Amino acid sequence: MEILLPLLLGFVMSSIGVALPGLLNMTAAKISLKEGRQRALVFALGASVVVFFQTYIAVSFAKFLNSRPDIIAILEETGLVIFSILTLYFLFIAKKKKIKKGKDIVKLKSRTSNFFLGALLSALNFFPIPYYVFISVSFSAYKYFYFTNLFVSLFVIGVVVGSFSIFYLYIVFFKKLEHKADFFMKNVNYFIGGVTGLVSVLTLIRILRSQ
Repeated sequence: MEILLPLLLGFVMSSIGVALPGLLNMTAAKISLKEGRQRALVFALGASVVVFFQTYIAVSFAKFLNSRPDIIAILEETGLVIFSILTLYFLFIAKKKKIKKGKDIVKLKSRTSNFFLGALLSALNFFPIPYYVFISVSFSAYKYFYFTNLFVSLFVIGVVVGSFSIFYLYIVFFKKLEHKADFFMKNVNYFIGGVTGLVSVLTLIRILRSQ
């Protein structure tokens, strides 16, 4: 259980975070369609390498925060305000994204360039760091996450495997599920608003219980 829990937790949380159509998985899918599955997998590998470092940095920061309950309390209250504002924005203010057809991926000349493109786009995505800080601190409060070297290492491995698995599913099955991906892209604001709304409710419950 000590080995399975962090692996499963990392795998599930990363799958949830990457499952919705976004820049990385959609780019991987389009590279697969235009240049072949192998080059898309190289792109996914580059993105996953950066995910490894982002997750490790996030958990290391969360470990520091976990030793400072006063800072955690302030962050929770600040996070509640931020997530509530984001929920209102995505559900009621943000416009639906328009699907752009046509060639929007520059043709790449080598597998190496695919790898570095994946790493670059992944590095430009800062969402994983606060996401995994929140996940690790929250699950630690409920005794499902432990900041031991073994637990953290297995959690990071689970995150990387989960992220790469979602990229792989997009690469392999995107053509069959393209119409569903278009549906997600058209309604992505509602999905994001739903997620931030759920986080807001859970954060509020936790704040009320701690008082």
